[in-house]
Amino acid sequence: MGPAHERIERWFAARNWQIFDFQREAWAAYGAGESGLIHAPTGTGKTLAAWFAALGDWLARTDDPDATPGLTLLWITPLRALAADTTAHLAASAAELGLNWTVEQRTGDTKSHIKARQRKKLPSALVTTPESLALLLSYADHETLFGQLQGVVVDEWHELLSTKRGVQLELALARLRTLRPALRTWGLSATLANLDQAADALTGGQSAHEIRGVVPAETQIAALIPDTIERFPWAGHLGTRLVEPVVEALEAAQTTLLFTNTRSQAELWHQALLRARPDWLAQIALHHGSLDRGLREQVEAMIADGRLRCVVATSSLDLGVDFSPVDQVIQIGSPKGVARLLQRAGRSGHRPGVASRILCVPTHAFELVEIAAARRKAMAGEVEARVPLTGALDVLSQHLVTRALGSTRDGGVDENALLAEVRSSRAYRDLSDDEWQWTLDFVTRGGAALSAYPEFQRVERANGRLAVTDRRIARRHRMTMGTITSDAAISVRFMKGGRLGTVEERFIAQLKPGDVFLFSGRLLELVRVRELTAYVKAATRKNRQVPRWAGGRMAISGTLADAIRGLLEAARDGDYREPELAAIRDLLEIQRRWSALPAADELLIEHVTSREGRHWFFYPFAGRLAHEGLSALVAWRLAQMHKASFRFSVNDYGFELVTRNKVDFSEAELRAALSPDNLVDDLLACLNAAELSKRAFRDIARIAGLVFSGYPGAHKSARQVQASSGLVFDVLTRYDAANLLLDQARREVLERELEFNRVHAALERIARQSLCVANPPRLTPLGFPLWVERVASQVSNESWRDRVERMTVQLEKAADKKPKNEARK
Repeated sequence: MGPAHERIERWFAARNWQIFDFQREAWAAYGAGESGLIHAPTGTGKTLAAWFAALGDWLARTDDPDATPGLTLLWITPLRALAADTTAHLAASAAELGLNWTVEQRTGDTKSHIKARQRKKLPSALVTTPESLALLLSYADHETLFGQLQGVVVDEWHELLSTKRGVQLELALARLRTLRPALRTWGLSATLANLDQAADALTGGQSAHEIRGVVPAETQIAALIPDTIERFPWAGHLGTRLVEPVVEALEAAQTTLLFTNTRSQAELWHQALLRARPDWLAQIALHHGSLDRGLREQVEAMIADGRLRCVVATSSLDLGVDFSPVDQVIQIGSPKGVARLLQRAGRSGHRPGVASRILCVPTHAFELVEIAAARRKAMAGEVEARVPLTGALDVLSQHLVTRALGSTRDGGVDENALLAEVRSSRAYRDLSDDEWQWTLDFVTRGGAALSAYPEFQRVERANGRLAVTDRRIARRHRMTMGTITSDAAISVRFMKGGRLGTVEERFIAQLKPGDVFLFSGRLLELVRVRELTAYVKAATRKNRQVPRWAGGRMAISGTLADAIRGLLEAARDGDYREPELAAIRDLLEIQRRWSALPAADELLIEHVTSREGRHWFFYPFAGRLAHEGLSALVAWRLAQMHKASFRFSVNDYGFELVTRNKVDFSEAELRAALSPDNLVDDLLACLNAAELSKRAFRDIARIAGLVFSGYPGAHKSARQVQASSGLVFDVLTRYDAANLLLDQARREVLERELEFNRVHAALERIARQSLCVANPPRLTPLGFPLWVERVASQVSNESWRDRVERMTVQLEKAADKKPKNEARK
């Protein structure tokens, strides 16, 4: 052991911390010039393994340990919210080792004068995001900026993998490896199943050293089981009714992170807790990505100082941020995935040898099954895979403009060299010559249909080189770089000037002055909207709306769905050993008595007749998004066999089709409707594929540079951007039908909007299953939530909640009657 690692040894000893074998393994591998992936549970020292690897390597190579090196390490974070905390931790530990390294962050939140200074000289270690890294690569002096770079660490790699942001980062890393062939690339992750694929995408196919960290002492996963459980539950019906037992759990812990799956839910729970314990006003805080950065940082500092009893948060706090005082995590609702459950559980304890604890609070009775299923998979070490994206031509188009812009001083970038660089990434390893030439033509001429418009001729192509010399194009490109797409953000400010954060334009557009809404933990009254700012004042009226941000729909993962099917089969066989199953045994017994509890190798289909018509309930357990595609597909296929029109509803467990037509379907017809054959053509035929593709094309068009959202202070509205992209879509559809971005839009509709791969896998599984067709006399516990979903979406003079309550009373009365042979198979 040399002097470099002696410093590190003393640093650990001063804190009475143990150095784990995996950390030493990472330091040795980095020192040997290797790249790799560190996979270890949250709170077990991944950050120190990577950071001290870079510091130790530099100490071992330098002749002057008191020097301040130039840019030596890039630290990529998936969230801007993590950058400040990460920067502070890295800087503090470097100083404690006696090193004069400078550590700074560069994100969209970084002030302009700091960015200007960094453009002249970058710090020793730069904490940044994929978008900010791509922006640096667009400058002509980027070769000089990165000239001393030794390593890149990608934190929370699983959050970027399988996204366009991950693809953008793969391209940036390919560029950095071209500049610095000996560059070491390391990824950090706590929850990944497909390590080989993840490492391959991270390193561009180079040899990767996979390191597995220590297993935590214990992860305790429990459910809060209500005193009374309705036998006919529906999503969200518990709402915040369990606030009192949650308060009791908060009282039993010093500091708690309370996670919700959506920002809207976070706002509601924050208010519910304050209503229950108004004396905790200074001890309960709210934290989510739409709040102002300053407010978020205040909350983070208060957690770190131990001043807060509870923080209500979304995913803005379930990654990376190290808050040692947190000794309990509460999850509101089903985690929907095993990896998410473990990630959030790891926020508590968050140090080696200390148990992680998470308490899951169901929002409806069936979520108790999901919690038990997630715990089973977590204890078995089975988490979801993240499949890397490939071949996204919108991201490639943006990158080509970036590279041409960043090489202008040298007369442009060589086409052949750029192709080799692009193909060195996993995302474009299989890029065909035709796709490459099409993308070049797209960024230089605008493609076949747009070649007459100068604004689409962004890159100049001459003598096999690509360059951008137009300052206007350069400015526009740098302003719109990135792959994050969402509705336009409206800033929320008090009339006296204090900024609270942002909400989506589509929500504010539904309000009029005087309307009250809940945001940032406050009741606010809208005063007026000017440009992209909603001016508000404190409200006193209690009736209010809650913003619904995009991305609020979250489906159960395939891994979790498998476990749910297994637990229902266990209940069918009388196995109620899991406490959550025992708690809803009465509910499950009614389901079995009136209909059936399906085995893992069965597809349950229920046929119920009511005054509304004939209801068909299908339970593939494939997740909400997949069921949207499946319901449309099955309805369309059945309508080809018998003249009928259907209404439908979906949830994570299945879907309902209801028709007023007096029609029955044979098992052979049901089999045909559920066949995996001719799936793509039938899906496109039964859906409004053109409209769905046009919607998907909006994001593709923005990433590829076909639409411009406006300069600062003159942003276009989301409606204007949609109109612009829709016009381009119509032009391309009419005059350039072979445009590869149109093809990409269609693929994304299938893969992202409808989860085509999961639909196909579900139909393949159903083809091997037996059909269990039941004819219950009334709605069952499994069917009732689907009925509620549809009733709630209907416009009626009658309160849908009143209607649901009346139906619940009827079903409860029927359930209390003496059991009869009510289901006919």
